[in-house]
Amino acid sequence: MDGFVFGVVLSVLASLIIATNTLVAVALFRLIQKNGCTGLYFVLNLAVADSLVGVTITGLVTDELSAHRHPPPKMVCILRMAFIISPSAASILTMIMVTFDRYLAIKRPFQYFRIMSGLVVGACIVGLWLAACFIGFLPVIVQGFQQSYEGKCTFFGVFQPTYMLIVFCIGFFPALFIFIYLYCDILKIASLHVQHIRKVAQVGLSGNSPSPHNTSDMKAVRTVAILIGCFVLSWSPFFIASIVKTMCQKCLPYDVIERYLWLLGLCNSLLNPLIYAYWQKEVRLQIYQLCLCVKRKVFPLFHMERGPRVPSRGPAPIRAISHPQLQE
Repeated sequence: MDGFVFGVVLSVLASLIIATNTLVAVALFRLIQKNGCTGLYFVLNLAVADSLVGVTITGLVTDELSAHRHPPPKMVCILRMAFIISPSAASILTMIMVTFDRYLAIKRPFQYFRIMSGLVVGACIVGLWLAACFIGFLPVIVQGFQQSYEGKCTFFGVFQPTYMLIVFCIGFFPALFIFIYLYCDILKIASLHVQHIRKVAQVGLSGNSPSPHNTSDMKAVRTVAILIGCFVLSWSPFFIASIVKTMCQKCLPYDVIERYLWLLGLCNSLLNPLIYAYWQKEVRLQIYQLCLCVKRKVFPLFHMERGPRVPSRGPAPIRAISHPQLQE
């Protein structure tokens, strides 16, 4: 894949990431205003982080599509890569918080709203962004993680392999372990709920039927499982190939990792909003209402630009007159 084709693919992917995540973010914001659920702030933060991923890669698109491009200075390239890594790390950390939020809602349903208050959710979001920025800008602070620059603005072109290994060890693998642990525990709790529901159905106690809140929680757990699966499938090839490249420099070419496998990882930022828009009925309904609202505002303007209507031929319709009006 040459530079121009890669730039076109990257530009299309960036546009889709920004558009879909912005739409889902607006829908989630409307849903939060309607329901006031604090747990949705994590999902909203996930959409914001993924949209920022799309925004930050536009600089690479400009370089790839330039006819006579010159390599940017070393510090500019380092900052560009730091701004790309930071929202990507924030997206991964937010997915951990989304999983933990659903885990807490299933495990401690009565203490959930007392534990996950607005202050706690805000502190978690601020903390994860600080951690993500620390991970992304660590090479700017520690110059030992910087690579000798040869004019190729890529991850391995400006960062030492040790830094990439640190990112993998403190980012991907702990996140994967936490995902697996929390979801296995969620499945265990969910199986106990299913057994309880079956017992209640056999006994016929309608008063102890499962509440809609538990049903919505189980649907959210299903959505989280799909998010985790897409995350693993999207980023695992890039992380595993990067570790292999760190240990064996001649095993894999850099272009395979930094173009094909990295594009596959970026697709995760596009899949996240699509998953929520498809699997979560509340989010899908908000997007539908938002599209109807835009349609009502856009189409009248479109008809006004087309000019006044030409009156149709034939007699004008006769307006019906009620009996009291006829007596008057």
